[in-house]
Amino acid sequence: MNIILAMAAAFFWGTTYAVTQYSLEGWPPLLLGAIRALPAGLLLLLIKPSLPKGKDWVVLLRLGAINIALFFGLLFIMAQTLPSAISAMGMVYVPVFAMCFHWLVNKKKPAKLQLMSGALLVILAWQLFDPQKLQLNSVGLVAMLTAIGCIVIGSNLTQSLSNRIHWWTVLSWQLILGGSLLAILAALQATIYPAQYINAISNISSLNILGLSWLILLNTALAYGLYVWLLSRMTVVEFTFAGVSNPIAGILMGLLLMGESFNLHQYSLMAAIILTSLLSPLFANYRQRKTLNSAQVSTLSTVK
Repeated sequence: MNIILAMAAAFFWGTTYAVTQYSLEGWPPLLLGAIRALPAGLLLLLIKPSLPKGKDWVVLLRLGAINIALFFGLLFIMAQTLPSAISAMGMVYVPVFAMCFHWLVNKKKPAKLQLMSGALLVILAWQLFDPQKLQLNSVGLVAMLTAIGCIVIGSNLTQSLSNRIHWWTVLSWQLILGGSLLAILAALQATIYPAQYINAISNISSLNILGLSWLILLNTALAYGLYVWLLSRMTVVEFTFAGVSNPIAGILMGLLLMGESFNLHQYSLMAAIILTSLLSPLFANYRQRKTLNSAQVSTLSTVK
C-alpha cells in the first residue's frame, strides 16, 4: 500500500511542468514557488496547529531552504525552460542519485536488485530521450540536476527529523519557512525586475487561478503530506523508486495539455521503466511477507 501512495504523490508532482506551462506561462519562478508553498503550509497549519520547539527551528529552516525554497525555484525554472516530458523524465534518475548518496555518505551499499534496477532505469531513460536527438536548454538541465540533489538531501533530512519531530510539524513548517524565503526573494526580484510581476498579477485569469489551486492543494498540500508521512515508513531509496509515476504523469499531461506525442517504441520504453521501477520494492515486499509467514508457521509449530 505504501508504494501505491508514494506513486500517487509522485504522480501529482509530475503534473507540475505541464500545468505550469499551460496555465501559468510567463509567471516568475520565485513567485510561483512562494504561492505554491506558503498557502499550502498555512492551510496545513490551520487544519492541525503545531509549533516547533526552540532547538528545531534552525533545522526546519534548513530543510525549508533546501527542500522547498531552492527545489521549488529550480522546479519552475525547469517547467519554463524544458518540455514537460523531459522535465518529468529527469526524475527517473532520482533513485540512482539516492543510492549513490547513501553509498558514499552513509556507507550503505544498495542491494544487488536496486543496483540492477537503477542501472536499467538509466539505460531505458537514455533510450527514451536520446540527448543527441534533442536540443535542450542548458539552464533547464542544470536546474534539473540541482533539483535532483535537493530531493535526495531534503528527503534524508525529512526522514531524520521524523524520528524526533511529529511528521505534521515537519510537513507544515518546512512549507511555511521555505515559502517565506521564496516570498522574500520574489519581493526583492520584483523591485529590480517589476515588469514580469506586474504583468502576471494584473492580468490574472480564471485559468491562472485554476492552475494555482492545482499546485497548492494537490501538488503540495496533499502530495507533500503523503511524502512526509511515508518517509517515516519507507527508506528514501524505496520512495524514490516509486517516483516513476512522476515522468508518466509528465508525459500524459504533456500530451493532454501541451499536445506532446510519442511513438509506439517510446510508449513501450515507458512501460519498461514502470516495470523496472517496481521490481525492487515489490521484491522487498515479497521477501518481507515470506519472512513473516515463515515466522508465523514456526510460532504455530512451537505452540502445537
